[in-house]
Amino acid sequence: MVTQQDEIFMRAAIEEGKKAAAMGEVPIGAVIVKNNEIIAVGHNLRETEKNALCHAEISAINAACRVLGGWRLENCTLYVTLEPCPMCSGAIINSRISRVVYGAADEKAGCCGSVANLFAMPFNHRPVLESGVLEQECRELLQEFFAQLRLKRQEEKNKKIK
Repeated sequence: MVTQQDEIFMRAAIEEGKKAAAMGEVPIGAVIVKNNEIIAVGHNLRETEKNALCHAEISAINAACRVLGGWRLENCTLYVTLEPCPMCSGAIINSRISRVVYGAADEKAGCCGSVANLFAMPFNHRPVLESGVLEQECRELLQEFFAQLRLKRQEEKNKKIK
């Protein structure tokens, strides 16, 4: 069940996504919450770090493990602006995150129901899943980023032609 707290924490994830966008990264943000307190944050850094593993969720999971002093993130909720991919879904399962709340669906790579649902498979852990929290804001953040990226690429292409 989606709560008012879910919207508050998703807004924090959106802010993390905006940090990524300001760096030229795809604007995906994540926060991990335990006992109604944000314990870790992350945003996409794949381009900056030149590393395919630098997804927002992985960064937040890493930070939460350091904060809690272990790899089990039981009784934690992950808020992320975009539906987790296969890699991140696997990390969520393996870190024992109890609940996942995401904003926008990812029809191309989402593994929480769009392409597949890894959380419904018979793994040793199955997080509770909530989708569509502040979906419009999350989707618009991504759409605006990619529209600006296309515009920038077109302007660069036009400069080369002249």
